[in-house]
Amino acid sequence: MKKQSDLQRLMGYAGGYKILTVSSWILSAVSAFMALLPFVFIWRIIKEVPDVAPNYGEAADFGHNGWMAVLFAVLSMFIYLCALLCSHLAAFRVQANIRSKALHHIVTLPMGFMDDVGSGKLRKTVDECSASTETYLAHQLPDQAGAYATPVGLLIMLLAFDWRLGLLSLIPVALAFALMSTMTGKRMEEKMRQYQNSLDRMSNEAVEYVRGIPVVKTFGQSVFSFKRFKTAIDDYEKWVMSYTKDLRTPMMFYTTAINAVFAVLIAAAMFFTADGVTNAFLLNLMFYIIITPVITVTLNKIMYSSENKMIVADAMERIDAVFAMEPLPESREPLRPKNNSVTLDDVTFKYKDSTENALEHIDLKVAPGEHIALVGASGGGKTTLASLIARFWDATSGEVKIGGVNVKNIAKRELMETVSFVFQDSKLLKTSIFENVRMAKPDAERKDVLKALHDAQCDDIIEKLPDGIDTVVGAKGVYLSGGEQQRISIARVMLKNSPILILDEATAFADPDNEVKVQAAFSELSKGKTVIMIAHRLSTVTGCDRICVLENGRLEESGTHTELTGQSGIYAHMWSEYGKAVKWKVGVGNA
Repeated sequence: MKKQSDLQRLMGYAGGYKILTVSSWILSAVSAFMALLPFVFIWRIIKEVPDVAPNYGEAADFGHNGWMAVLFAVLSMFIYLCALLCSHLAAFRVQANIRSKALHHIVTLPMGFMDDVGSGKLRKTVDECSASTETYLAHQLPDQAGAYATPVGLLIMLLAFDWRLGLLSLIPVALAFALMSTMTGKRMEEKMRQYQNSLDRMSNEAVEYVRGIPVVKTFGQSVFSFKRFKTAIDDYEKWVMSYTKDLRTPMMFYTTAINAVFAVLIAAAMFFTADGVTNAFLLNLMFYIIITPVITVTLNKIMYSSENKMIVADAMERIDAVFAMEPLPESREPLRPKNNSVTLDDVTFKYKDSTENALEHIDLKVAPGEHIALVGASGGGKTTLASLIARFWDATSGEVKIGGVNVKNIAKRELMETVSFVFQDSKLLKTSIFENVRMAKPDAERKDVLKALHDAQCDDIIEKLPDGIDTVVGAKGVYLSGGEQQRISIARVMLKNSPILILDEATAFADPDNEVKVQAAFSELSKGKTVIMIAHRLSTVTGCDRICVLENGRLEESGTHTELTGQSGIYAHMWSEYGKAVKWKVGVGNA
């Protein structure tokens, strides 16, 4: 099947607005033709001048030709505005449909997708790529239609008045077209793709850097601490310099060529008037001097339309890359979990493009209502293991089961209602506290939200807010600390009331006062639920039914706090080191 062009694919998003896009091209072409007619009437005015000189008052058609030139100029602008109105209506619809379809697709993808792609890169793809299609359809395509219509009218006019001057005027045009082709071919398409790739990398690393600014300030690190961000900037600089140097020579000759029409006309005038000047030739020469600047403007429009076409082609490829990311497969006959148990049966997992497994042959069974903790050094696989239970990714091999049912055979909505995940860095949307909490259960009543906030130890937060639970977070200077945001997020999970709860370093950003309240909220939240807790603060896991120690992606130890500390294993060493760290104090010398 023949591959659709980028324009055809864009029109697929236009729906019933496609006719407006076509109308904008037609109107723009008509406007371009009309824009040339004032030059004809100006030529008539110039032609009449020698006939009545020096008695200019006897000129009968000065006023008529002048007003006709104004009329067609105004009419041309009006038609062009109509063309832009049509193109903008269609372009906004296309942009909205692309964003809507992309976002609807993104929400079907597993949570791990965001980690693989990067939020900065994804934002740029959805926002900027769709915006580039809007600019292309709203402005550049109508201008392109006019730019291609103008040479047709110009060609007729250039050959109609003096074919010799007309043909000579086309020499720089042909040369400019030849030079333009060297800047708009396949090689330049690849250059444009590299340009967008470098922007993507820099945008993504910039987002990650901004998120890490608190750490930079806390530890007094410079911008160079973020090596990837600086490397992305340096790579972009190298690419831009190289790209500019590649285009420097052809652009210089192209600019010279499109502005060389005057030089050609002057040389031609000197040659053709060697035996004397006639009024007719002088009149035609003046007309060509007036109209040929239109050639320069038109060629520039054509050249930049070619560049913009490459930008749109690259944007469509990037958007298609998002659509190419497939959601995790769902069973056609989904099953419901029988209880709140969690089982990992010989589970191995490897991240995309990684050379080593993140988890290897994990066997773990969590009974309904059991509270377990996952501990171990950073990078040991704790968060990865928890993410597989929530099906952020699918295991490379082995089975992950909830209630005796493979998570692949549980409907996505059912799985989300069964498992709640509290992240270490919870985020709130820019809306009211009430709506932020009610996201977990859209049909919840106000009293249910208030109860969830109370159980999550949020009463002190609500009391200090100007509009209570109706206060909009992030508006009018209303911001919450990390610990306060965490408690609001816990209230959301409480309202959801899922039977399985995963806590991933949920007190990592809480100050001591907030941590006490967060822990109290967890105690209330965990009642009657299966809980899987990830923690580095070992003091928070001593009361768990079971502690699982992961190291290098393997489950090395499992048991209660008492059992594990009685052994000379990994956990016993961790507990010993943790005890030393807790007792450690900063010494203050005498001044």
